[in-house]
Formats: sequence, structure tokens, C-alpha cells
Amino acid sequence: MRLDYRVIADWVARDSSVLDLGCGDGELLSILVAEKGVRANGIEIDEQAIYKCVERGLSVFHEDIEVGISGYPDESFDYVVMNGSLQQVQKPDAVFREALRVGKKLIVGFPNFSHISSRLQMLFSGKVPVTPSLPYQWYDTPNLHFLSISDFHDYCRLRGLRIEGAAYLTKDRRVSVLPNLFAEQGLFLLSKRPPAEAHPGTPREDKDTS
Repeated sequence: MRLDYRVIADWVARDSSVLDLGCGDGELLSILVAEKGVRANGIEIDEQAIYKCVERGLSVFHEDIEVGISGYPDESFDYVVMNGSLQQVQKPDAVFREALRVGKKLIVGFPNFSHISSRLQMLFSGKVPVTPSLPYQWYDTPNLHFLSISDFHDYCRLRGLRIEGAAYLTKDRRVSVLPNLFAEQGLFLLSKRPPAEAHPGTPREDKDTS
């Protein structure tokens, strides 16, 4: 099993409800159904990927996630997952707000653009980096936004989000030292702070390990 899937499966509670935004071929949702007995739903724009989800017996809607979750009531799901889709939407901040509205908790994973291999490629070649976590050329990448682990910590502080869990990963191991430099992927479990805590003057509870 992919390491990021293993981490997500460990975070998700048994018998909970999960909405996966940009669920791809449904592999993660299938794992959560098999291991945790979740009530799984997905939203995916790629028609070929949806066929694979249907073959797995999953309930998936063919929709753009930027508009596909607006019809769900508040806190419809225990978890909303955005693993690898955050950097591909045009308006990530708006999608984030909607995801946190319909989900009690939000799991987000994204490639770390400030990984050391990206930094070195840009330094020595002067070109947009191509790495295992960012494997596309500039002209065919689905990624519209490039962020680092440090950027995301800043974003959570700015938006008053509580980081309940974080994992910094390479393909096959966790990174515990200088993750903003050495981790290829950041994975976060988030929730909204109570209103009394969600203002710019609130001291941070989440240590920025980047």
C-alpha cells in the first residue's frame, strides 16, 4: 500500500463517512471501505477514472470539485479528503472553505515544491523542476499552484485551522527532520478552530516543524 494511503487509513475512524475530492480510480476509497468500513463517496472529473471506480463498486459523481460540493449540507461527512487535488484546482481557497463546511475534518495531501531536489534543479538548471512527486513538464502539468510545507503551515495559521495531525513523507518513509527540505509530500489532518480561537491574535498550538 502507498505510504500516504496508509497514513490516511490510520487517521480515518471506523464506520465513518468519507468524501474523496478528486478520487481518481478509487483505490484509496476502496482501502477505506475494506479496512475501516466507511461510507464512501467520491467526486472525480476524469471519465475513465470513474469507470474504474464503478468497477470497484464505489459511489462516485462525475463532477468538477470546484462546483460539485456546493449542494451538500454542512458537516455531511466525517472526513473530506483532498489528496493530490488541492494544487490542481483554480481557486483552492474557495474549495478549502467548502470542504471544511461539508466535512467535520479535512485530510489534505500535496507535493512539496520546496523539496531539495526541486531547489537544486532550479538552482543549477534554471528550469522548472521535474521530480518523482512533480513528474510533469511545465506544458503538460495538471498542477496550477505550487506550495511548500511551510506555505501550508502559514495558510492554516492565517485561516485559523487546527492541524490535528501531520505526516511528512517520501515515497517509502516518513521524514522527521527538516520536512520542508527533505519531504516530497505533506499530509495534514485539519479541523476548524472554535470561533473564540479563530482570530489572527491566537497563539499557534501547532509547532511548525518545517
